Formats: sequence, C-alpha cells, structure tokens
Amino acid sequence: MLRVRCHGGNRRAFPRGRQGTPAERRRPEAPTSSDVKLQLASTTGNVVTGAGPGWLRVGAVDYHENVLLTPGTLVGGWAAGGFAGLSASDFAPLVDLAPEVVVFGSGAKLAFPRPEVLRPLTDAGIGVEVMDTPAACRTYNILAGEGRRVAAALLVEPGAATTGRPATEAR
Repeated sequence: MLRVRCHGGNRRAFPRGRQGTPAERRRPEAPTSSDVKLQLASTTGNVVTGAGPGWLRVGAVDYHENVLLTPGTLVGGWAAGGFAGLSASDFAPLVDLAPEVVVFGSGAKLAFPRPEVLRPLTDAGIGVEVMDTPAACRTYNILAGEGRRVAAALLVEPGAATTGRPATEAR
C-alpha cells in the first residue's frame, strides 16, 4: 500500500513504513496537470506599492496625507480631520465615482466609523469594508487587480519618519 506524505509542499508516495531518505524528500516532483501555476499580473492604474507609519506609496509617489483612490483617480487631502473628524461629507464624493465597494482604511488600528458617516454610501447601495489601512491597501490592490470597481478611502496617521525598508511594500 502506498501512502502520500506532504513535505515542503511536494507530494510523494512512499511504501508503507518508509518515509524516504532526506534527499528523496527534498527532490522536487515533476509538475502534474493539477498543479497551480502563478503568474505575475500587471495592474493598470493606481496601485498601493508601500505603506508605513505616516505615509503610503501609490505607484512611485509617497503620500503623507489621507487619500481617496480608485484605479483611475487619486484625491489627496481627503478627510483632513482624521478619523475623529470624519463626516458624511467626506464620503459623499465616493458616490460620484460609482464603485461597487469602498475599502475604508481606518489608520494603524481597526476602528469603525459611526453609521451616519457612511450614510451617503449605504443610501447609494455601495458596499463598505472597514479595516486597518495596511489591510485596506492590500485588499484594494487585489480587487483592483481583478478588475473590480473599487475605491479606497485611506487614513494615514501621522507617524515617526521611517528609515530603511518600509513596513509594508509590494513585491
């Protein structure tokens, strides 16, 4: 009888009671028709390529302010009052962009805005997902890469200047 063992992501069949030598367990297996092949997809338009305390990068440009973002639009200086100063008028411009969903990044930590603040979006039938800003950046990139009509409303909290490698960076 054969037994399938998973080791390092490769499936190998060894006779019962035998685990194979270390060299056998490391040797890659020939691809089969059921293997998944991943290919780099290039997303057109605005893509968040990095984020850290007090900044985020869209393409090759760093922003140190809150932004509204769609694959075709970038509005800096959005919601100047930060999370505490959010109002319905901050989210009203998103209705004109007609996204399917808005990904709201609340800053370094997850925080839910008051329901009346999101009223323009809910009244227009636009979905809203709330998460911290780094997660919102990743989610926005995925949805934009799938060709979805997505918008991101991203709060960038003031933070200490960072040196070296950014906290989150697209690869």
